[in-house]
Amino acid sequence: MTEEVLLQGCLQNQPKAQKELYLRYSAKMLSVCYRFAHNREDAEDMLQEGFIKVFGQIHTYRAQGAFEGWVRRIVVHTCINHLKRNKKFNESVDIGQAAGLLVREESVPSIVQAKQVVECIRLLPIGYRTVLNLYAIEGYSHKEIATVLDIEESTSRSQYTRARQMLEDILVRKKIIQKSTEKIPLLAAFSR
Repeated sequence: MTEEVLLQGCLQNQPKAQKELYLRYSAKMLSVCYRFAHNREDAEDMLQEGFIKVFGQIHTYRAQGAFEGWVRRIVVHTCINHLKRNKKFNESVDIGQAAGLLVREESVPSIVQAKQVVECIRLLPIGYRTVLNLYAIEGYSHKEIATVLDIEESTSRSQYTRARQMLEDILVRKKIIQKSTEKIPLLAAFSR
């Protein structure tokens, strides 16, 4: 089924088209939810809520970009709203001990270790994890993050910096990367 036929079917509330759309995008969107959620159950709740919104708002899609990107934006905003409802994005911790950790370029995790890195990101406090996901992975600016989360822009910057430092500490403790005295950022993607 082509994307155009699929979208037309969803606009007409055809269960077969809705099921196909869900099957086509749910795995990718679950991984997005999983990065924001505390556990798999929360991620699945976010995914479910996200797809309810996708089906409810599909008539607003204007084909001005990739449909998957449109779905992803709805899912990301659903995750943020879920966190805001539970007031979890303001959590913060002291990470003074992680401030001095640096990483050698050759110790950056390979694609094989990507799952381990995602699991380590999930160990971050929800506020740090949310800002890290929005900034480094979803490409939001600190100004956009501040608006979406209703925090100060400086808070977004601070939580991002602390999240990177804490992530380095976790990766070192789990022996995924090595502690180094060289001043090279942990991951290029996290060093925008």
